[in-house]
Amino acid sequence: MFELCCEYPIRDAASLRREAHGWLGEVERKLRQPVGLVAHEGLLHAAGWLALLTGCLEYDMGQRSAAEATRVAARQIGKEAGSAEIVGWTFEMSAWFALTQSRYAAVIDAAKAGLEAAPGGSAAVQLMGQEAKAYARVRDKDAVRDALERGRALLASMPAPSRPDHHFVVDPAKWDFYAMDAYRLAGDDELAAEHARTVLKLGSSPDGDLSPMRMTEARLTLAAVAARGGDLEHAVATAIDALGGQRKSLPTLLMVGGELDTELHTRYPGESASADFREALRSVAATRR
Repeated sequence: MFELCCEYPIRDAASLRREAHGWLGEVERKLRQPVGLVAHEGLLHAAGWLALLTGCLEYDMGQRSAAEATRVAARQIGKEAGSAEIVGWTFEMSAWFALTQSRYAAVIDAAKAGLEAAPGGSAAVQLMGQEAKAYARVRDKDAVRDALERGRALLASMPAPSRPDHHFVVDPAKWDFYAMDAYRLAGDDELAAEHARTVLKLGSSPDGDLSPMRMTEARLTLAAVAARGGDLEHAVATAIDALGGQRKSLPTLLMVGGELDTELHTRYPGESASADFREALRSVAATRR
């Protein structure tokens, strides 16, 4: 289960979802058998993490209804297991789902509820990150800064993770990713670009991207900064290249890509380069299941 969560950033979503779902079924089968109290609790925790992972993958693939049903199941399992962290991550999923559906008030409500349920740990840090993203999209710069500062302070108080590639662990590199998005939306191009370059630097290795989805958004951020700086050709070339990654979270990619598309057509109406990016984004959207 732990290793499956570490494979989330790089492995094909459909393949990983099948394996996680298979293990979830096996754990649920064992839960129906007589086991000791300690074993039962361990199985519940395993089921909760597997359900969280499965739900995230389903949403990545555009399977909204399935993802929501799995998220609800994960919350119930988390409550039965007495795991505040599992419950907290189910609220984070609610916030993420709402963010990509442009329901920003719901993002903030989910973040507040999640922070009450799980006030410490990685789930809380990521909930503050989702808060910042929502506030950025409603142009509340003070609230963006407050959410980012609270998240940064909590993250700084936590020990460095031994496996930062685990999907349900927030490491400093991931916080740069959240800050990058918030500053892009807030119009602070210098900070957005600085965080984007940090994301790219930390996510690169001789063997390929360590966090392909983060890298994609970092490149889209740099494309937005280039567009604002008047370099349309570079912006579009960077953005189209970013869309070509194999590992995608479709709802998030379409949200960020859609924001860039709107900006390109607002700043450069009628330009063929803007149309080229829109067509590339449409091709990505057509893969939604």
